[in-house]
Formats: sequence, structure tokens, C-alpha cells
Amino acid sequence: MRIAFYGSSILSTYWNGAATYYRGLIRALSELGHHIVFYEPDVFDRQSHRDLDSFDWCDVVVYEGTLAAVREVAQRAARADIVIKASGVGFADDLLLSELLKAARPEALKIFWDVDAPATLAQMQEDPDHPLRKALHKLDLVLTYGGGDPVVRAYRALGAGSCIPVYNALDPIDHHPVLPDPRFAADIAFLGNRLPDREERVDRFFFEPAAERTGSRFLLGGAGWGDRQMPDNIRYLGHVPAKDHNAFNATPKAVLNISRADMARTGFSPATRVFEAAGAGACLISDHWEGIEEFLKPGEEVLVARDGQDVSELMSQLTVAKAREIGKRALARVIADHTYAQRAVLVDKIFQRHFDTLKGAMA
Repeated sequence: MRIAFYGSSILSTYWNGAATYYRGLIRALSELGHHIVFYEPDVFDRQSHRDLDSFDWCDVVVYEGTLAAVREVAQRAARADIVIKASGVGFADDLLLSELLKAARPEALKIFWDVDAPATLAQMQEDPDHPLRKALHKLDLVLTYGGGDPVVRAYRALGAGSCIPVYNALDPIDHHPVLPDPRFAADIAFLGNRLPDREERVDRFFFEPAAERTGSRFLLGGAGWGDRQMPDNIRYLGHVPAKDHNAFNATPKAVLNISRADMARTGFSPATRVFEAAGAGACLISDHWEGIEEFLKPGEEVLVARDGQDVSELMSQLTVAKAREIGKRALARVIADHTYAQRAVLVDKIFQRHFDTLKGAMA
């Protein structure tokens, strides 16, 4: 099928946590025979921070950050069998949604793919006139980055006819074990951009344990932390390019996952980095969120912390041998149950089922 996918960026992970999610799913859908064109705007300096250039599984159209350009690329949706508008494109999202719904053919499947469901739902629940909320009845399907039953129920309550979570996963082509790299040597490492709705949790799960465990080596990667005061045992790297993520995950004794506040409250929303770290064979320490056991088994495939004190205690008990064993089990689990190839098979079945329903309604 011909798929027109409008998202934030597939070419750049710079300030764009959904890029690897897009890549994994779209590459796997391409391998199932779909032809995908990805449309992304040239905004927020993303195009000067590309980390993907050469690939044959997707066509990419980069358009100017102007309203005229939005209207022009929206018209191309008329060529597609499936039209997908992702959340958080980053420029004229409401206009893009409106124009896509007008341009899509009646027999095309029209999908909203929410890569930040807790934030999107909060906005719609607070605003009865939110453009997406008013457009839900025109969409055939809502897919979400995660969220489980709470997100499904919330979308249905707002008027979505169908909502199905499609969780993050591992793309073994991009994320896999590598040899340790001295640049990333540490007892524990955290990789994440500085965001307002995560900083308080980073304080509790990373900075406070660092202040307590002065003899341990902490490593911090991600944009935005440069002016942040931090203990002397934290080494700050700044932005870590995607090409270095495997080494960043494979080298430290442990890697820390810290969810954004709304993701932790919602649950069933494993971050992309959970699977990337497990795919590199890392020993992952994750903050607690509802449903984590659906993806990795606590105590055997992942270590779970409810606060900074838990992080400190887990670090004090963690040996190199134990860390390696946990990482080995995590890698085996995600390869067995959580790859994008498996997610794509699910999505392909969803597409076909909804196409059959749409055809029946139009007959």
C-alpha cells in the first residue's frame, strides 16, 4: 500500500525522541511491501543535525516551514492509500491535520498516530474546542506510542472510534551490542535531553544518587544540561549522536532510564531508550511505571527503582558479573518479543482490518 506519513523528523534525532520509533516501524513496514513517503518540515534546526542520510526503505520529502508549503505537501495525501498524521510535527500541526483530512480520498485510511499520548490527551481534555478533539470522528483510527488501556479509554471517551497502542521496540540493525568505548566508561549513565516535565525526576533518580555516592562515576548525555550545577562525579557529554548510542549503552556498568512525569503516571509507556539499551546488552535500571513487567522481567531482565535511594542501593549491590547477566537476559527478551519487525506485523494486520471495515461501510 502507498502510505503518506507526516511527522516531525525521520532524518534527525536532534530534539526529536520519536525519530528512532519512526525509523524502526517504517523500515519494517517497508519490508512487508508498503511504500512509504515521509514528510517532515525544515524547522528547529533539525536538518542541520541529520544523523540519517542513506537508506532505501522510505522516500523523504522535506518541506519549508511555511503555511503555503504545508498546504502543498498536504495535497499529496490524495495519492496515498493510507494517510498518517503524527502528533508533534512541530509546525502548523492543526492546519496540517485539517488539510490532510480534506485532501485524503474517501476510500483512504486516515490515521492519527500519537507519539506523546499523555500530553495530547491532557490538551484535549482541557479544551473542548481542540482541533484534534473536534476531528476525531473524521479519523478511521488512532494509533499511540504506548499507554495501554488508560490511553485507549481516554481516546474513546473523547470520540475516537478506535485506538490501539503500538509500543516502542528494538531495531537490531541500528541497536546491538558493541565493544566498550572508554569515552563512556562509568558506573551508571543516563541519556536524555533536559525537559521541563522530566527534570524533577532526573533530580531524584540521577543527581541525588550522584551526590550521595561520591565515589561512583556518573555519566550524563543529552542536550540542555550545560548550565546545570551538578556534583563533581558527574561527567557531562552534551548531545550524544545516534551513531554513538550503542557504545553509550554497552560501556557503563548500568544505564538509567527516567520517564517523563506524565509517561510515568500513565504507565505502559516504555521509552525508546529502554529497548535501545536492552538491544545493546546493557544492564538497565528503570524508574518504576505501571506495566513494566509486560516488557522486561523486574529483577532478572531489568532493575526497577521507585526513587533515588533505590538507585543508590541497586548500584551498591550491582557487580559487573550481575550487570552482564541482566543485560544478556534483556537482550534475549527484546530479540524474542519486542522487535519492530514484530510490531510491523501487528500494524499491517490493523491496517488490513480497518480497510476491510472501511470498504464494508462504503459498499
